[in-house]
Amino acid sequence: MTVVHTVIDSPEGPLTLMARDGGLAGLYIGDEQYRPPRAAFGDRDDRPFAAATRQLNEYFAGDRVEFDLPLAFSGTPFQETVWRALLQIPYGETTTYRELAESIGRPTASRAVGLANGRNPIGIVVPCHRVLGSNGSLTGYAAGVECKRRLLELERGGRAAAG
Repeated sequence: MTVVHTVIDSPEGPLTLMARDGGLAGLYIGDEQYRPPRAAFGDRDDRPFAAATRQLNEYFAGDRVEFDLPLAFSGTPFQETVWRALLQIPYGETTTYRELAESIGRPTASRAVGLANGRNPIGIVVPCHRVLGSNGSLTGYAAGVECKRRLLELERGGRAAAG
């Protein structure tokens, strides 16, 4: 197993991208809450991240609504089910933890869905920021609620969403 990383600039500050065997395995915003220890990121190698860097720049410019990158999830089967469900939330839209739990056939698992959502290792690309509390509130986000707010505002006002 080969693990490498890079760090790129973004409007949200530095993003650390991690790849495992050619797939994007991590995208961490700054020093977010569940960021793994430095040793887990492997050596720095910018080369495998050209497409991810380009697509993230397009996203932040409001010109990209979907990512087309190979992903390398590494979680429990339940976590990976939740993370794959997150990929189905359209750009500029939101859902609730309860609705997400229902969408995966686990209507009573809202709290477990919330925990899995919070442990999503591939932020932005796997859009955990699009999940809200049942009352529509901006509940926790590993990179901070203000970051979550800015990402949602970007998506609601991005050029790609209007086009």
